[in-house]
Amino acid sequence: MSDATSSGPVTAHAVFDVGAYAARLPETCDTMVADHRFTDDPAASARVFRVYHPTPPHSHASCDEYLYALSGRCLMQLADAPPVEVGPGMLVFFKRNVVHAVPEILEHPMVFLSVDTPRREPRDIRFVEAGTGTPDSFIRQSEG
Repeated sequence: MSDATSSGPVTAHAVFDVGAYAARLPETCDTMVADHRFTDDPAASARVFRVYHPTPPHSHASCDEYLYALSGRCLMQLADAPPVEVGPGMLVFFKRNVVHAVPEILEHPMVFLSVDTPRREPRDIRFVEAGTGTPDSFIRQSEG
């Protein structure tokens, strides 16, 4: 069985200390987001990520996303709906290709647990407006 102290691939089952991994995400980051992946199977990927800077409107072509807010507060915009405040204990869901953004971070650290179904390729990001971001400026994957 894998747990938060092991670093091998996940097998048929695992237990992760999400809080411990969230605490190890860097305090600052040049990218908009940094994450740590727990699972990365074709059917689904699970990760914890921290939002450091507002994210411009974007979408993902490969997956539906379930985001559970662990800490912080932000405004989140989904499709054409007005921004909503998201904070600890709230679950946000959106289908693939739904444009979403974090126009404002109200309280740091803004950390989410994410389950992507099926797996989200780390470079799967399409920005609505050209020049607002690239896969390299969007996310940095943690090393541990």
